[in-house]
Amino acid sequence: MRTASATARTASAVATSLASASRAPGALLVRIERRTAIRRWPGAGRTIGWMPAHSRYYRQPIRAWVLRTADGGRYGNVPVPYTTRHRAGWIDLRGLRRTWTGVRVAADLSEHRIVVTKRGRTVARFTAGTGSPATPTPTGNYFVTDRVAFPRSSEYGSFAFGISGIQPRLPVGWSTGDQLAIHGTNDPASIGRSVSTGCLRVSERALARLKLLLERGTPVVIRP
Repeated sequence: MRTASATARTASAVATSLASASRAPGALLVRIERRTAIRRWPGAGRTIGWMPAHSRYYRQPIRAWVLRTADGGRYGNVPVPYTTRHRAGWIDLRGLRRTWTGVRVAADLSEHRIVVTKRGRTVARFTAGTGSPATPTPTGNYFVTDRVAFPRSSEYGSFAFGISGIQPRLPVGWSTGDQLAIHGTNDPASIGRSVSTGCLRVSERALARLKLLLERGTPVVIRP
């Protein structure tokens, strides 16, 4: 059990880290070298999830988005990946390779819209297909885990960006995995409608632009 003084120290450290983050060159990304426990508090508390070294389906190296840091950058608060509970916890950042990105993706489900910003400036805006009423797109903070090419005629279009979330409400008999993604489609009429099993569908034109902007680790924030 944490003492009141320990909790106060953690709160102070987080506040300091948030002030430092406002001066950072963008979102902090860290390369995960090995499967890492995500804990409730910086360096303490129970394990609430795990950060893998490689993505779930395509085994691509994980670069995780650090929402904020504590204890002088020793610990990082990260979204817990591949879980139905949308929360964040803390990992030890010591020894991890750090990079930054100024790019951020925001998806507005009510507007069927994806907006990409770079250092706070809008650089791209696309219409997107979203989850159906029966299989809605889960909201939350995610990051890009995969960059995968497909044949253009596939149901994913020519490219997909896997993200760190999953769909807990898949249709009965669904067998192609539960990972969320931003991808193309062989059904352009579905773009702008609520018809998918949770993924965000965009046009080939949008994919061409996104491939230039989105790296593994890029923050993806999905809101209602």
